[in-house]
Amino acid sequence: MSEKKNKDSRVKWLVTVFITTFILSLFFNYISTGAISNLDVIPAIIILVAVILLGILFDIIGVAVTVADEKEFHAMATKKIKGSKCAIKLIRNSAKVASICADVIGDIAGVLSGAISAIIALKISNVYTLDFNIQFLLSAVVASLTVGGKAIGKGIAQKYTTKIVAAVSKILSIFSR
Repeated sequence: MSEKKNKDSRVKWLVTVFITTFILSLFFNYISTGAISNLDVIPAIIILVAVILLGILFDIIGVAVTVADEKEFHAMATKKIKGSKCAIKLIRNSAKVASICADVIGDIAGVLSGAISAIIALKISNVYTLDFNIQFLLSAVVASLTVGGKAIGKGIAQKYTTKIVAAVSKILSIFSR
């Protein structure tokens, strides 16, 4: 009986992740590509960098939660430090939290940065009437920034795990009942 309940829970989680990803991706792609199309190149590049940084930030959070030590937050909870109970919940659900942060939000940011870089490449090509396709170069820069940023971020997440999880849980505790 427990095995069936466990399987049902996993299926429910997969469906939830799929639907959440679909809706968020649709929403952010619609908003960002529509907004980017109407912007000049420099503001569009600023938004592109922000999307890349957002993906890196959420990857850092996902890693930090998976390597965090729950015991530290139990000590904080006994001292009634704000967010400590939320941190314990995050750590106990670290696989789901990491999936949402690194996979859902991180992957959406990756797809979004690709779409934004394509729009920026078109804008640059139109403004400067370039003879070559700048999209290849821009895609390589975006990929390098994303992968390099996430690689650096993983080290940061491991080094400052407790501080990151504490900060995230304090923010989340503001929204909890």
